Amino acid sequence: MRADEGLPVSTVTWVAAEVMASARGERPIVLIDGRSGAGKSTFATALAEALRAELVRLDDVYPGWDGLEAGSEAVHTEIIPLSQWHRWSWDTGERTTRHVVDPARPLVIEGCGALSRAARRLATYGVWLELDDASRKNRALTRDGETYAPFWERWARQEEAFSERERPRELADVVIDGSTVAL
Repeated sequence: MRADEGLPVSTVTWVAAEVMASARGERPIVLIDGRSGAGKSTFATALAEALRAELVRLDDVYPGWDGLEAGSEAVHTEIIPLSQWHRWSWDTGERTTRHVVDPARPLVIEGCGALSRAARRLATYGVWLELDDASRKNRALTRDGETYAPFWERWARQEEAFSERERPRELADVVIDGSTVAL
């Protein structure tokens, strides 16, 4: 299976080329943001493979269903500057293993809250994935089923608050139509 299966090859290839050009010989750091169900994870997987980058998913960092802000903060206080992050155990409700990020490899960080003003200053490139609300909800609930359904509105309120305050779409170098990202 190709990393860009389900995506227009030109989109992944084009963004990868833009990231490398923007890096100007420095370590590329890409922030991929968007609301739940927009296609962030799928696009991030394809882009990380194209860049041969390490991929950090904020779903592994958020400290529970009220953790969007903490996950966002970890991007600019821990993941990028310290090249490390701590996994959150959704089963035990505790912070667990520390993961070290190779500071010599390109880095892709994906998740809602990745593209804040503070994180953008430390990154090479920002990507926003956009998709209408009904399609996003359908994708997310199809993907995560009953596990996510009781928390959809709770998480959506955090996404809205983050988007109002940080304006991640405006911080992005490119906005990608999430309907082009097949899950």
